[in-house]
Amino acid sequence: MSLAVAIQMDPVETIDIEGDSSFVLGMEAQRRGHGLYHYLPQDLSLRDGRVYARMHPLALRREAGNHASQGAPQSIDLATMDVVLMRQDPPFDMAYITATHLLEHVHPETLVVNDPVHVRNAPEKLFVTHFPDLMPPTLITSDRREVEAFRAEHQDIIVKPLFGNGGAGVFHIEPGDENLSALLELFTDLYREPIIVQKYLPAVRSGDKRIILIDGRPAGATNRVPPPGEARSNMHVGGRPESSELSKRDLEICEAIGPALKERGLIFVGIDVIGGYMTEINVTSPTGLQEINRFDDVCLEAEIWDVIESRYGSSHLTPSV
Repeated sequence: MSLAVAIQMDPVETIDIEGDSSFVLGMEAQRRGHGLYHYLPQDLSLRDGRVYARMHPLALRREAGNHASQGAPQSIDLATMDVVLMRQDPPFDMAYITATHLLEHVHPETLVVNDPVHVRNAPEKLFVTHFPDLMPPTLITSDRREVEAFRAEHQDIIVKPLFGNGGAGVFHIEPGDENLSALLELFTDLYREPIIVQKYLPAVRSGDKRIILIDGRPAGATNRVPPPGEARSNMHVGGRPESSELSKRDLEICEAIGPALKERGLIFVGIDVIGGYMTEINVTSPTGLQEINRFDDVCLEAEIWDVIESRYGSSHLTPSV
């Protein structure tokens, strides 16, 4: 099976080839003989009911400073592609949502991973709220009085934007911290959406576990440890990856959410677990493949492509006469 694969993502020349999950997904597709193309989300167009993207043929190699070669751009009807990997980074804003609407015109005839309808319906900090028994105490609101009441109850809290990513805009407000009012004023100026407030989990000092689920089943995990003096463990802000095994609690969480992920066509998902609580379900552009591969001596991107090829094959079988 040789497939035409378009990768919708940010500029390919800027990626970190030692850490980027999209890079190894592309490398694995290339290893299997699939043809690669790359385009930016802003290169999408809808014309007369058909979706086009101005895309470049793409070749990847694990060679620092020379990891990508792109051919001349051409406008291509996405219906002629077999698979689209929707891999641009958040923020999950109206541009992101618009891209899901455009890709909905070609899916599932062109297999979009992850399913654009359910990417749109599953923002990481909102989708997780459908599993309240697995979460820490959480408040989503625009009402300052509700935030103050939540803080009075839990004392030590985390405040963050509802549609942020990579640890940006995450604040730890300790008991006695006098900055909450000013922070809420700042968030009101910056965001129209509600904010999310959670009880602070001291276990984050020991790490924030990223668990990868492939087609609804747990495939591996890495623990991200925050640097000294930092409440965030995201790799973007200096978090250190460590080898990690799946605990009994981790497996319980995965078992609880796995069927919902599989049912929604969310093939590649990353969840965040702190102290036995799930804090996010990442379906937009999850990361973590390369870290787990190195620690566990596995190839998770191959497992993801096994599912993609199986899903594509099942949906394109020629009916018997």
